[in-house]
Amino acid sequence: MTIRRDRKALVTGGASGFGLAIARRLADRGAAVAITDNAEGKLAEATRLDPRLVPLACDVGNRQAVHDAVGRAIARLGGLDTLICCAGVIHVKPLGEVSEAEWNLTIDVNLKGVFLVSQAASPALSASRRGRIVAIASDAGRRGYPMCHAYCASKFGVIGLCQSLAAELAADRVTVNCVCPAGCPTTGMGKALTDWKMRLTGRSESEVLGAMAKSFPLGRYVREDDVVAAVSYFVSDDAGFITGTAIDIDGGESLGGFFPGAEPRHESRTV
Repeated sequence: MTIRRDRKALVTGGASGFGLAIARRLADRGAAVAITDNAEGKLAEATRLDPRLVPLACDVGNRQAVHDAVGRAIARLGGLDTLICCAGVIHVKPLGEVSEAEWNLTIDVNLKGVFLVSQAASPALSASRRGRIVAIASDAGRRGYPMCHAYCASKFGVIGLCQSLAAELAADRVTVNCVCPAGCPTTGMGKALTDWKMRLTGRSESEVLGAMAKSFPLGRYVREDDVVAAVSYFVSDDAGFITGTAIDIDGGESLGGFFPGAEPRHESRTV
């Protein structure tokens, strides 16, 4: 897999989770990388961990803040040809308990944020003639889950938005793709969902994670490196003729269930 060593990348939500893992992988491959987050403390922690990363405070749901951050990224990196959209939030609540503020925040960060950052970055990406946009969608962008109403709506929207961007920006050799990971318990969002499942079921963390792993035909849950590898592929020269796609990172979970009594055995595998 060939990633140009002179790539100049902006990663939203890059101070933790998938975003930080992706930013560090791109830096490992020689890219100049800026990261955004709306929490300056998280940005400081991320850059202490990896001083190669350029920290930029930004609320991706605010148009002016986004345009300012993209401008600063271009100035600091000497250009921009890669955009990775990882910023995201989730609220898990019964329908009747979801507030309008929670709905708005989820849509603003998860969907509007991808639109605003792509809009602001597109002139630079187009001018580079080798632009890449990769957005983190979700298995919740493929099918609905109970009590994840705004999150599912936003992630379905991200996939459709990326297809629209791909169609429009193709003339300038910009590719736009999505990855759709299932649950990853090591990210901040994944840990929060694990805690919620523990409270809901009364199970221990190991019981919740064990049950989660068994839901995947390949016998384990998603790891951050699985998502990093897929994003790295889309950024690479090898994926230069692929655009408008969304790939599932779910260990076969989307394939559905098994005949009763014929479930695959994974007892000896490491989760």
